Amino acid sequence: MKKFFLLICLAFAFSQTTNAQVSFGLKGGINYNSNSIENVSEDVFSGAKSKTGYHAGIWLRFKVPVIGLYIRPELIYTNLENSVTYNNTSSSYKFQKIDVPVLLGKKIFGVGNIFIGPSFQYVLDSDFGFDDISDIDTSGFAAGLTFGGGIELGKIGIDVRWERSFSGIESSFARTAATNVNFDTRVNQIIIGLSYRL
Repeated sequence: MKKFFLLICLAFAFSQTTNAQVSFGLKGGINYNSNSIENVSEDVFSGAKSKTGYHAGIWLRFKVPVIGLYIRPELIYTNLENSVTYNNTSSSYKFQKIDVPVLLGKKIFGVGNIFIGPSFQYVLDSDFGFDDISDIDTSGFAAGLTFGGGIELGKIGIDVRWERSFSGIESSFARTAATNVNFDTRVNQIIIGLSYRL
């Protein structure tokens, strides 16, 4: 009897999984980052100002059977930039990273949705626009939290989300032959995205 009951449960779970809706698509948009240079070991930067960046990538969405939620992993390339003053000269600090948010969401009122989940980040490259800062050492991995909401009209969707890093990204450059300047390139950003379901 127990085996029969177990087989019934497994058959029900399998039927629910095969009926799960899977969708995927493309997305892109703009990012506004703030406080991207923090905890500097020496007083070398001033006037750090946030600028807008951009992102582009792909997404998947799996509807979770029975409970009415969905899981949406994304793979996103992000380019961010800050205006920084160093040695009384203003220039830019740019970095590119890969974001992998894994969002748990809920559809509301047919066209709206809300979501929350962890975001995993890996810095691909970073660079100052100063001739005397040419070699930057950046440790790549960080984790954060993403939450937000949006609407979908047919195949087109738009969402607004906030991303907050839990862990800093340790970066450094050699100011002299004997000393390194360490700084935290922790990313906090507001993201506006436009998506298209294929």
